[in-house]
Amino acid sequence: MHKIQKAVIPAAGLGTRFLPATKATPKEMLPVVDKPAIQYVVEEAAAAGLNDVLMITGRNKRALEDHFDRNYELESALTRKGDDERLVRVQESSELATMHYVRQGDPKGLGHAVLCAEPHVGDEPFAVLLGDDLIDPRDPLLARMTEIQEREGGSVVALMEVAPEQIHLYGCAAVEVTPEADVVRVTGLVEKPEAGDAPSNLAVIGRYVLDPAVFGVLRDTEPGRGGEIQLTDALQQLAADEKLGGPVHGVVFRGRRYDTGDRGDYLRAIVRLACEREDLGPDFRTWLRDFAATEL
Repeated sequence: MHKIQKAVIPAAGLGTRFLPATKATPKEMLPVVDKPAIQYVVEEAAAAGLNDVLMITGRNKRALEDHFDRNYELESALTRKGDDERLVRVQESSELATMHYVRQGDPKGLGHAVLCAEPHVGDEPFAVLLGDDLIDPRDPLLARMTEIQEREGGSVVALMEVAPEQIHLYGCAAVEVTPEADVVRVTGLVEKPEAGDAPSNLAVIGRYVLDPAVFGVLRDTEPGRGGEIQLTDALQQLAADEKLGGPVHGVVFRGRRYDTGDRGDYLRAIVRLACEREDLGPDFRTWLRDFAATEL
């Protein structure tokens, strides 16, 4: 088995849910407390040992490249001021991983974005991390997924139990149990089913560890829901025929996940993370309790 070293982060979306804030600023650069959302995702990849990161971008995404590059003028100004604390924080983003970038071009869906990574990834398994899902570093989901892939081969998806009325928002997995409580064998996948048609309440969340065989399947995958090439459709084919690229397993995640996919969830993620910060949490929690008691 290959040791997984490469991560792919699709970041070509337009961020229309956050307009007008995302008219000139990539949604991935919107701050979550005091770091852009995309930095949390790259930090997660690096913490799991994936130090080669390919970002799939599009037009107006130059700020992503700038953020993970050195800023010598800013670093020099902070050095002159003796502001070592902020200097370290500025340099962190440029030292997390070796960053690469490729443009998606036509917005043909997540499956197409993953296919754009083939020349960089080559013939080895790799991880895909979606920027709308932030996983708490205290719950090392990605490390667990790479462990299962390196042991079992094939592909691994992250699953999370959701309420039946929410399953239509996600890809949904049909599964078989295994001897490990947090690992299932995926036998089928359906993209955003209605509650009555869902095979389970296990939703696919934004973490994948994929066998390179997925590229061949994606090339032959017709556009599906929304006229886009769906990664879920390709994984369904892999689950149905292991000869294509090994089995598909799922890791059932029961840890802390922060959804930044829409405005309400984004605000809740900021509040939750701010409350848990040692430097911000005590004062912020006091203010929040007082605000809730007097204003709500």
